[in-house]
Amino acid sequence: MAEIEHPQIYLITPPTFELSQFPNLLASVLDVTEVACVRLALAGRDEDMIGRAADALREVTHTRDIALVIEDHLKMVERFGLDGVHLSDGSRNVRKARKELGADAIVGAFCGASRHDGMTAGEAGADYVSFGPVGASSLGDGNTAPADLFQWWSEMIEVPIVAEGNVSEESIATLRGISDFLAFGDEVWGAEDPAAKMAEFARLIRSA
Repeated sequence: MAEIEHPQIYLITPPTFELSQFPNLLASVLDVTEVACVRLALAGRDEDMIGRAADALREVTHTRDIALVIEDHLKMVERFGLDGVHLSDGSRNVRKARKELGADAIVGAFCGASRHDGMTAGEAGADYVSFGPVGASSLGDGNTAPADLFQWWSEMIEVPIVAEGNVSEESIATLRGISDFLAFGDEVWGAEDPAAKMAEFARLIRSA
């Protein structure tokens, strides 16, 4: 498979945010950097709050023709007009999600650093497989996904891959030719100016 020229950007929301403010902040980031997909990744089980967040972010993303997926809450996808689901438990529920949502919905799976789980997810119908963390992080079981996993996958497997979890300037240089998407969350939202930080990451991705 040919080397990936430039990964696309995948943006993950913070686990908590103020609904009165965050949609405008998200819009400011999306208006300065081309983003392929946004993941609504709210922590907790407050169905009303997550639903209101889904409505608000759908308005922001769909106005800009950007896909919006929700983390794990499969039943909310059709109810709130979202584009799909991101499953944080690997390949376990990919087949179920595909059956419930149909062929047109996005189904993604986070598979930690497990090549086997990633392949199983792909065979079950996942549109993308996410590996990570790529840097020191509390994501998953704490084991990092090494660069050679992405290298092997990009050469051998057709299913697109996402690199996530503490993506740094250094890891961008390593991963930009071997991952289809680079995902950013806290790396952006923790900055003083998230829009500027996202634009900076985008420049690094596209630099020769």
